[in-house]
Amino acid sequence: MNIDDLKKVLKEVKAGKLEVNKAIQELKFLSFEDIQFARVDHHRNLRKGFPEVIFCQGKTPEQIAEIARSILSRNHDLLATRATEEAYQAVLKIDRNAIYNPSGRTIVVKRKKKKMTKGLVLVVTAGTSDIPVAEEAYITAETLGSRVERLYDVGVAGIHRLLSETKKLFEARVLIVVAGMEGALASVIGGIISKPIIAVPTSTGYGASFGGIAALLTMLNSCSSGIATVNIDNGFGAGYIAHSINILGETQR
Repeated sequence: MNIDDLKKVLKEVKAGKLEVNKAIQELKFLSFEDIQFARVDHHRNLRKGFPEVIFCQGKTPEQIAEIARSILSRNHDLLATRATEEAYQAVLKIDRNAIYNPSGRTIVVKRKKKKMTKGLVLVVTAGTSDIPVAEEAYITAETLGSRVERLYDVGVAGIHRLLSETKKLFEARVLIVVAGMEGALASVIGGIISKPIIAVPTSTGYGASFGGIAALLTMLNSCSSGIATVNIDNGFGAGYIAHSINILGETQR
């Protein structure tokens, strides 16, 4: 239930159109709903401006579908991350509008058109191998309501590819920079622009990259100003933070 639903229930009670007992049933799951294997946080939309997001890894398709059913019973939007094709097929039975991004492994349901921001979130990758994490970030920020664009495969091994896109870098209000190997791309971009950068280390790389730890340490130790780093492969976290920063710019305009 979102804030509009709450206002509607209270208005109907006040007008005598809804019995108090039925209103109590409507409000019963305002905080959370216990569906045995999960306690779905229906209050999340009121607190954060977007419903609870389903992290699918470790959950069965049946569990994911039931959580999705609960969320969609009180919200217009749904986002699920780290989803498999099997999970998508299960959610598709709940809502035929569900869209699956196989690269980013996300499931999205949009029942109501959302007003997009004027400010741009730009998602940048060092290489093609970083795209799956970048797509998770892209879909997350877009689903939350940010205008998002992609700039892929512009890593430091061919720096001219990045320098040819400097106009796009300067147009963005927030940048998400996704890189594996040594993770240097975030520092390079941080030395060019003044906008906030969210660095995302990926587990892409050979043995000494230690599953993304090398890129993580590079990004954490960056000498460029204005860079914040999320966990390894955490595209969702980067997309969420980027949108949160982006909407602050909307309110100040």
